[in-house]
Amino acid sequence: MLSSPMLVSFALILSLPLVLYLSPQILPTTYFPFSPDADDLSLFRRATAAPSSSSSAAHTTSHLATTTNPKPKIAFLFLTNSNLSFAPLWEKFFAGNHHLFNIYVHADPSAAVTSPGGVFHRRFISSKKTHRASPTLIAAARRLLATALLDDPLNQYFAVVSQHCIPLSSFRFAYNYLFKNPLISLASFAGSEYNFSYRSFIEILSDEPNLFERYSARGANTMLPEVPFDAFRVGSQFFILTRRHAKLVVRDQRLWKKFKLPCITEEPCYPEEHYFPTLLSMEDPNGCTGFTLTRVNWTGCWDGHPHLYNPPEVSPELIRQLRESNSTYSYLFARKFSPECLAPLMEIANDVIFRE
Repeated sequence: MLSSPMLVSFALILSLPLVLYLSPQILPTTYFPFSPDADDLSLFRRATAAPSSSSSAAHTTSHLATTTNPKPKIAFLFLTNSNLSFAPLWEKFFAGNHHLFNIYVHADPSAAVTSPGGVFHRRFISSKKTHRASPTLIAAARRLLATALLDDPLNQYFAVVSQHCIPLSSFRFAYNYLFKNPLISLASFAGSEYNFSYRSFIEILSDEPNLFERYSARGANTMLPEVPFDAFRVGSQFFILTRRHAKLVVRDQRLWKKFKLPCITEEPCYPEEHYFPTLLSMEDPNGCTGFTLTRVNWTGCWDGHPHLYNPPEVSPELIRQLRESNSTYSYLFARKFSPECLAPLMEIANDVIFRE
């Protein structure tokens, strides 16, 4: 018969794997769950295995255990190659809603971007160099999505924004806007509960004038057979995805192997505007609105860049105009604003931008 000390030792040995498995979820962490040199593929594989919803992880995540009815969160994914000049404006946007959002920043390591502190403190993820009109921007967005999937199972919407983006409403308005009117599937869970699901807000266009030039940028027939021309789509590189679509993106390898190929002609090659709308259009078109909630002014665009707003243009009337759309959807964010716009934007923040 085993002695008591031996039984205790034996029990500790048996419980060690369980402790190691649960410790990242039980203990508070101040870092993201991968090393600075982690391989993207490894990160994406672990993100794909992350819980699909907050309910499936509620019993294993300690920070959920303290909340009887945890609310879903919005993950804000900042993709930047310069300092976050509008951090003070975003601070006002997020104020008082810490339990409803998370922030993740992918900053180009060669740009020496510094953290503005506040809600952005320690929210910078391990990043890699990015180049305009290259698949590195796709990889950066996928890195952000994977990190947010792993970090918090309550993250249910994933909003990709840039350092030039500003909010056009209060956080509460944006939150309620995103989580209203879900699609209702007739497929039910155990019992008689319906499956409520939300749609992604991503622009998906099939009638752009230079669509074929964009499609052929890597060479004739290079995209075949995975992406036939009639399946190729264009859209904004800034979007808001649901959790199921974020997992779909980080899980994908089939289309990624095509879109990561270098372009022969640079002019129509903007893979970050092609990959996401094409993938989601092919995989789940009914789960997408086909509309982005980030307003961009392409009037007088130059070299692929949209209109850049400067301080004299900032006014309450501009904010009201940027919110409006020709669709049933309203814009929640806008770009592209010069850093010098911060002062006039802060002057109208409380009375115009964040006024309910």
